[in-house]
Amino acid sequence: METSGLVDYHLHTPRCGHAVGDPEEYVDRALRLGLSEVGFSDHFPLLHLRDPTLSMSLEELPHYVEEVNRLAGSVSGVRVRLGIEVDYIPGYMKRTAEILSAYAFDYVMGSVHFLDGWGFDDSRYVEGYRGRDLYALWARYFQVLGDAAESGLFDVLAHPDLIKKFGYRPPGDVTPLYEPCLDRVAAAGLAVEVSTAGLSKPVGEIYPGEEFLRLCRRREIPVTLGSDAHSPEEVGRFYGAAVELLRRVGYTEIAFFERRRMRLAPLPA
Repeated sequence: METSGLVDYHLHTPRCGHAVGDPEEYVDRALRLGLSEVGFSDHFPLLHLRDPTLSMSLEELPHYVEEVNRLAGSVSGVRVRLGIEVDYIPGYMKRTAEILSAYAFDYVMGSVHFLDGWGFDDSRYVEGYRGRDLYALWARYFQVLGDAAESGLFDVLAHPDLIKKFGYRPPGDVTPLYEPCLDRVAAAGLAVEVSTAGLSKPVGEIYPGEEFLRLCRRREIPVTLGSDAHSPEEVGRFYGAAVELLRRVGYTEIAFFERRRMRLAPLPA
């Protein structure tokens, strides 16, 4: 599909320990696709544990920023934005805010990958779903996601219904779990990411799902786009499906970011 006028704000680098390819290769892929903007949003250092397969270290953070800024200044044909993906970890956010304040990010993505210390989206720990009350688990996830929205640290919520990644869903209607969370997101003025990454995961579905996204639209919550690319060939992947979903639920604009300021631009026809 034609991707001119679109963004991919969720690109990783090998610094996170689980991505491959030079950043220049990600940008080359974006140029071939005709994307208007890309943003690197690699994993901010985890402060509650040290696992080099999950995030860069604190020592690497300034080098990451320098690398992306240097690339942004050397590329023509596509704008390169400096982003970061930060895990919301209760008890660590004051220190996180102090570290973030030292850098001029274009946007900060907030994500939830841990619930009470459990890395629920990590395939190494998928056995943790067994025997769980899934409705209670989802309720906890969306409570924490709402807490993240209200933290004041983030501009975008990444892959907002990530809890469905492995296909473990509670029976019945989960709308009552979405509604209060999205009320908090709307009040906080955040955008949500429409992430195509879920199409290649066991759940086989875009993050967020259609009903969740319809509730976002009803609240006029802005959206942006991301592939969560961990290799160059994943940049802009499945964007046709994402644009189709956005149009189907009534979105006509997507969010762009620069120096923590959001602007809305028409979704390309």
